[in-house]
Amino acid sequence: MRTDYYNRSILSMKRDPVVHSIDQDTEIDAFQRQVTQRFHDLSLVDSHELLSVSWVSNMLDVFLCCQEEFKAILFNNKSVLTKQPLDKMVSDYFDRSVKGLDVCNAIRDGIDSIRQWQKQLEIVLCALDCNKSLGEGQIRRAKKALIDLSVGMLDDKESNMSNSNIDHRNRSFGSNQKESQRHNSLKHFRSLSWSVSRSWSASKQLQAIGNNFFPPKSNEVIATNGVVVAVYAMSLVFLFVMWALVAAIPCQDRGLQAHFNIPKSFTWSVPILSLHERILDEGKSRGRRNSCGLLKEIYGIERSASVMNELIDSMQFPIGEEKEEEVRTRVEELKVVYGGLKVGLDPLEKQVREVFHRIVKSRTEGLDLIARGNE
Repeated sequence: MRTDYYNRSILSMKRDPVVHSIDQDTEIDAFQRQVTQRFHDLSLVDSHELLSVSWVSNMLDVFLCCQEEFKAILFNNKSVLTKQPLDKMVSDYFDRSVKGLDVCNAIRDGIDSIRQWQKQLEIVLCALDCNKSLGEGQIRRAKKALIDLSVGMLDDKESNMSNSNIDHRNRSFGSNQKESQRHNSLKHFRSLSWSVSRSWSASKQLQAIGNNFFPPKSNEVIATNGVVVAVYAMSLVFLFVMWALVAAIPCQDRGLQAHFNIPKSFTWSVPILSLHERILDEGKSRGRRNSCGLLKEIYGIERSASVMNELIDSMQFPIGEEKEEEVRTRVEELKVVYGGLKVGLDPLEKQVREVFHRIVKSRTEGLDLIARGNE
């Protein structure tokens, strides 16, 4: 799914004067059909790929596409944006979207935490992935990296339940901090996350995003030529995407308590509610309840590192051929986990960055449309 294609289609629609003659119901219905189809496609994912880096990436593509089409609807209906009740509803949507900026910053830092774990995995692989027989020095080096990895992941698990002891690091999408300025020693491992304040809570932020918006009433639909339906749909899309990001990525004071009370009369509610239920079930599954994030690759790290740790603890020197062959097998499993992170993390971070900037840009453009309508 390519965002560029949809961006071009929306821009071409804006330039085409024929757009303004399209029946409003047709425009709104087309938007709802697109939302339905895109989330239906996301919901078809196999359970083993749900919440993987690639799936989260596809979800962010869906959000960016929906956001651009929503902007086009506002542009095509700017004459009614200043009329009640649409003016307040659109302003409320943009106010909610601002709350997503902190979520994006926290998610970016969560990705940075995963990147630190990736570095520990790399040390393990470098120590154990060789053609020579394994020696005691290699095993000790791998063991230390596994301990450091466990410490880092444990810190993030604790931060899901309490944020009172988390050090503050002032870094956001607006900064240009050089890589060399980051602290990499183990004593700073705890503070490698969190650009939000110590008291910030992902769970409370999601509640704030989801509070006090309700399905549009029939008189509101009529008064706004149906545009209010698009605002409602986009609000739910935004809430779901922020919620799914928090579910997947390590984040300060995570929580999955957000409720999605969407009338099933909206076709797009079916795939969104289905995904919501599947993600909740994933969070309740054995071995995932206390995880620092439901990302598939995090589960792979936890499982592979635990098995490797137990294997190393059971070793005696000199290492026998059978035990060494078992180590080689586990190393291959670690390679798969490491490879997925190496390929996917950087593009995912860029997408989250793009979501952040697109939220800012869309809000600025939307409020400008309302302001010009009031002149």
